[in-house]
Amino acid sequence: MPYSNLIIETERLIIRPFTMDDIEPAYVMNLDTEVSKYTGDGGAVSKKEIERRITQDVLGDYKKYGFGRLAVELKAENKFIGFAGLKYLDDMDEVDLGYRFIKECWGKGIATEAARECVNFGFKILGLTKIIVMVLPENSGSIRVLEKLNFKYEKDILEDNQLAKLYSLSK
Repeated sequence: MPYSNLIIETERLIIRPFTMDDIEPAYVMNLDTEVSKYTGDGGAVSKKEIERRITQDVLGDYKKYGFGRLAVELKAENKFIGFAGLKYLDDMDEVDLGYRFIKECWGKGIATEAARECVNFGFKILGLTKIIVMVLPENSGSIRVLEKLNFKYEKDILEDNQLAKLYSLSK
């Protein structure tokens, strides 16, 4: 199945490839400094930068690697609430799980639900044997998500000039 046709559904979510329609809501999400506090990418620098990240980075990953980060919608509302998914990291030769959601979705199990489906996709469909996550030590919410998904702490690393914890999960 071509990645552009991929749709992952859970009880509450639709997880699908990004489109140009996601630029505006992704920009709005990233304007919230709390949402981008632990991301290392500066959040919403400008709408033009979010457009570049989606068109070049995300859609570029789909073409180059056959997978990448995915947009996440609340099924009941057909509303963009963030992203989750896998990304190949050239510099580490690893596949990274990432996710980011609007604040109103925090603490409701949405990150865990979306991340679980992305991990399953990676292992079952892509045939991956290991997935990593880098998280800042103070990001306790993301650490709880990783622990629920059975990721294990491996080591501290320097990522984007910040100390981060590297977690991994093997098939």
